Amino acid sequence: MENNTPRAGRKEWTALAVLMLPLALVSMDVSVLYFAIPYISQDLEPSATQQLWVLDMYGFVLAGLLVPMGALGDRLGRRRLVLVGAAVFALASAAAAYAHTAELLIAVRALLGVGGAALMPSTLGVIRNLFHDDRQRGRAVGLWTAVMTTGISLGPVVSGLLLEHFWWGSVFLINVPAMALLLVLVPFLVPESRPTRSARFDVLSAALSLGAVLLVIHGIKEWTRHGYEPLPALAVAAGLVLGAVFVRRQSRIPHPMVDLGLLGRRAFGGPVLANLLAMFATVGMAVFLTQYLQSVLGLSPFRAALWSLVPAAGVSVAAPAGAVLAQRVDRAYVMGGGFLVSACGFLWLSQVRTDSALWFTLTGASLYAGGLVAAMTLANELALGAAPPERADSAAAVLESGQELGGSLGMAILGSVGAAAYTGDMADALPTGVPQADAVRETLGGAMAVAAQLPRASADAVLTAARDAFTHGMNVAAFGAAAVMAGAGLLSLTRLRGAGRTAVTRDEREPAKVE
Repeated sequence: MENNTPRAGRKEWTALAVLMLPLALVSMDVSVLYFAIPYISQDLEPSATQQLWVLDMYGFVLAGLLVPMGALGDRLGRRRLVLVGAAVFALASAAAAYAHTAELLIAVRALLGVGGAALMPSTLGVIRNLFHDDRQRGRAVGLWTAVMTTGISLGPVVSGLLLEHFWWGSVFLINVPAMALLLVLVPFLVPESRPTRSARFDVLSAALSLGAVLLVIHGIKEWTRHGYEPLPALAVAAGLVLGAVFVRRQSRIPHPMVDLGLLGRRAFGGPVLANLLAMFATVGMAVFLTQYLQSVLGLSPFRAALWSLVPAAGVSVAAPAGAVLAQRVDRAYVMGGGFLVSACGFLWLSQVRTDSALWFTLTGASLYAGGLVAAMTLANELALGAAPPERADSAAAVLESGQELGGSLGMAILGSVGAAAYTGDMADALPTGVPQADAVRETLGGAMAVAAQLPRASADAVLTAARDAFTHGMNVAAFGAAAVMAGAGLLSLTRLRGAGRTAVTRDEREPAKVE
């Protein structure tokens, strides 16, 4: 049986390479505005609320539309949806580059989210169609995972480099030629695939999915920024209610967007949860590491972004090593080992101090990044292999939605833990008589802004106390991330052993109809 499985050739691998460029750009757009926002603020003069929407709108829409777009790709054809997504992304990028008002920029950022949501599950779904051999598909999924995670890290670097030479619109314009290349090459390299039976697209389910994800993520983000308030809590509650209604509807309609039976399988539901926990730790700690490099060690934004790429070295070693090991032993053990390596990396970061050497911090970051990507690659491969070919886009969308939710939860919970430690330390360490003490006690950024207005001796005392308190907050958050990764490792070892061997039945391996 295995010997009769068709193997991918040069055309399939070339198609994958073409699809990786837009995937990197879609991932980069999550973080590409971090350094550009001061220039946008100076040019467009957005209000504080509008500035937050400029940053968040893309991620909100992307997360909210992943599941509906995955279902749409299963119904309309993945190649067609890739082309539509590329066209929308290119047009929205050009419009964003030349937006002359904050309102227009917010609107086109939402349109970018629509294009990105069409591209991301479709690119992962196409892998299921192009690579039928398990080992080849594993390597392809590993490349997909590495490109996606690296794209998020590259966003600030590319942004900083472009902003040194061009205006802020250039961070959007770089998307246009890549999408144009995709529109030209995909029709020749990627075969179209459709399910053998057509199913009507469920607009109500799409609206429920979008509303649930948007409300939950928005509420969590607001909760993180401002602490407990009634409106964010109400938003989270309303989102959970919509999510429950969505799940109930999926169990009752003949052609659901989310196959609840598939989600209940060990080989699919387990990797979805594992990826959610991985993104919880990754995004939750990224906030601290970025601020630590810039505000504690004093690196410029561009230098901090460049140094933040060093953990990619750990990824480049761990991901292939994990794939090789998974060919010899049960992948559950490799995933569990990857999560435990990442837990060790987070424990390493819990020992970082304000005067620690840069190499010490980056070593810990490399450990946790390498372990996480190795585990996530195998989780993605296992889940995608468990999905029938005709449901590949929907399966990919569920995976990615879980990752988005995990990232938001990590930012909220680990961010709150670190903020609580910072506030507690500053309550005891802050010198008496400091003006605007509330701002100093709230965030490291607030302490730096107040210190800039103080005499030298007072400023040094405030900054020393604030940097020590922030680093302690990062240490506490790293302990929390290590505990979550240990839990993810235990989940992999207890729930996923042998899952890859029984994930897909023979009839599910029948290839989808290809034109």
